[in-house]
Amino acid sequence: MPIEPLIDLSTIDLTNITISADDIGKMNPQAGDMRQLDYVCYLNETKTTAAGVRDIKDDEFWVDGHIPGRPLFPGVLMIEAAAQISSVLYHVKSDSNHFMGFTRCDNCSFRGQVVPGDTLTLVSVERKFQRRRFVCDAQGFVGDKFIFEVQITGMMM
Repeated sequence: MPIEPLIDLSTIDLTNITISADDIGKMNPQAGDMRQLDYVCYLNETKTTAAGVRDIKDDEFWVDGHIPGRPLFPGVLMIEAAAQISSVLYHVKSDSNHFMGFTRCDNCSFRGQVVPGDTLTLVSVERKFQRRRFVCDAQGFVGDKFIFEVQITGMMM
């Protein structure tokens, strides 16, 4: 069954920096190897949809071990990247500086691989927004190739 993209990525300038890495760091405390989002390139007017970018480099901590001779970006890090773009979406809508913890991932499906040199585009769409909790649907793409989808739940901690 074909995957329906959450948004039409061809309408977005993926090089546009709407929210910088520094500003992401003010919302999400992950740093160093655990920061899985380079910048946000799109935020709609109602702050219910965001797109972000993660450049996959060949010197990352997982490259030598996952998988030796054929490095594949780990699925768990793709889910973490989806959680981080979803958390940014929560923060810009709520104008909150609370730590939002990742509490669930549901309906996760992988259909492609991500390797060093790829640019992973992440999309998150709000499905439920409350003062202390959010639910977002997220997808990842390399170019126009669908890679994964997941539903992310986060909660104020």
